Amino acid sequence: MAKPNIIFILIDDMGWTDLGCFGSSFYETPNIDRLASEGMRFTDAYAACPVCSPSRASYMCGKYPAAIGVTDWIDHDRVLHPQRGILIDAPYIDHLPMSEKSVASALRDGGYATWHVGKWHLGDLPYYPQNHGFDVNLGGCKRGTPGKGYFSPYGIDGFADGPDGEYLTDRLTDEAVNLIKRHDYSKPFFLNMCHYAVHEPIQVKAADRERFEKKRIALGLDKLNFSEEGEVFPNAPKNNPYKIRRRLFQSDAGYAAMVFNLDENIGRLMDAVKNAGQENNTIVVFTSDNGGVAATEIVHFTDGQCHHITEMPTCNKPLSQGKGWMYEGGVREPLIVKWPGIVKPGTECGTPVTSPDFYPTFLQAAGLPLLPKQHRDGVSIMPLLTGAEGFDREAVYWHYPHYGNQGGSPAASVRKGDYKLIEFYEDNSLELYNLIEDIGELNNLANTLPDIVSDLHGLLCRWRDSAGALYPQKNPDW
Repeated sequence: MAKPNIIFILIDDMGWTDLGCFGSSFYETPNIDRLASEGMRFTDAYAACPVCSPSRASYMCGKYPAAIGVTDWIDHDRVLHPQRGILIDAPYIDHLPMSEKSVASALRDGGYATWHVGKWHLGDLPYYPQNHGFDVNLGGCKRGTPGKGYFSPYGIDGFADGPDGEYLTDRLTDEAVNLIKRHDYSKPFFLNMCHYAVHEPIQVKAADRERFEKKRIALGLDKLNFSEEGEVFPNAPKNNPYKIRRRLFQSDAGYAAMVFNLDENIGRLMDAVKNAGQENNTIVVFTSDNGGVAATEIVHFTDGQCHHITEMPTCNKPLSQGKGWMYEGGVREPLIVKWPGIVKPGTECGTPVTSPDFYPTFLQAAGLPLLPKQHRDGVSIMPLLTGAEGFDREAVYWHYPHYGNQGGSPAASVRKGDYKLIEFYEDNSLELYNLIEDIGELNNLANTLPDIVSDLHGLLCRWRDSAGALYPQKNPDW
């Protein structure tokens, strides 16, 4: 039997409910919804971190971010790090180490053509995709956003600009489609399709924006107060306490237009696979690197002033919070897997899975030997894809020893079964939630279920020790 092609589609900043098949009634995603109907929809899938670079490193390496050393988004200009509040951010490395054997390298060793298209954000030139196992790199550089925006000229290192006005999501899809069309299929391919969308800046085609402006008005969303004011940013200067604003519902026409265009391009990519005669021999995985931006985002404070304020474009309800937070809105992601003949269409799985799991899954799917010393934190989800109700894993972990640009404070977390424990590093407080009964994390059970708190906190502490986790330190100037 021929080894399957593998397409991994990683979206930037897409929230758990940003798709029609995951509950959105404002955004329109017919192509992704069809993908879900043709495969398995995971309801409890997680990113390994509430921000991008660590989750991307985790997927590429099969390890949790704490074990790699990439625990925050990579800030090459150092405009923000380390952030300071009551604590000072823990140190982190600004690249994917060459000592790690990426999933691309492992697949290439196993006979795959390996292509990266889109966002990388895992280090400067010496650490670009072509140095981590990819035969082709189109659009991957040190930046987390297009340098000049979504309309050409893009300002992406090593990526030729298109004609003025060309849209980046369209262009990246064109590049991927061309790779699929031109491949001779003497060997399978691995496509790492990493869109810059739907990360800000929110820049969209005028016709797409108009479509959702009309929809917003028709639904009466323009007459509602779409946001609320929350607490002060935990790392804001004391003399200038900026307040966090949170979006209450999905109604932003610009963001909806970005999601809509992205969906059209996913449809084009799937059409290319079908037209190449490869639909029945291609695994398609669709997910995101962290939760949607649901709160005001401030890039940095200097001299008591804040700079580059971005308003929240989406809402993750019923989940709490979003990108940059340890609550479910920051880490729970949409995940869809289509694999004709293996995954039963229209199925759903509620077993928790996480970023490191993709590495061993892809190796097993390709019939290649596992590399347990490399993907030590990942568990192959193949049993789930073939219909098993669960698999052997004790818990899922997070460690984010940083202040988030969206107001989150340094924290760690563990989920075991139905329960999730969060430890906040500023005061070492603990919160416990039953996610089955309380998906919005509204009812803290820490004081009523001390035995579960003790069990989960013990697991979390032992895991951090084994991962070599680094911690934030007290700020002597606070």
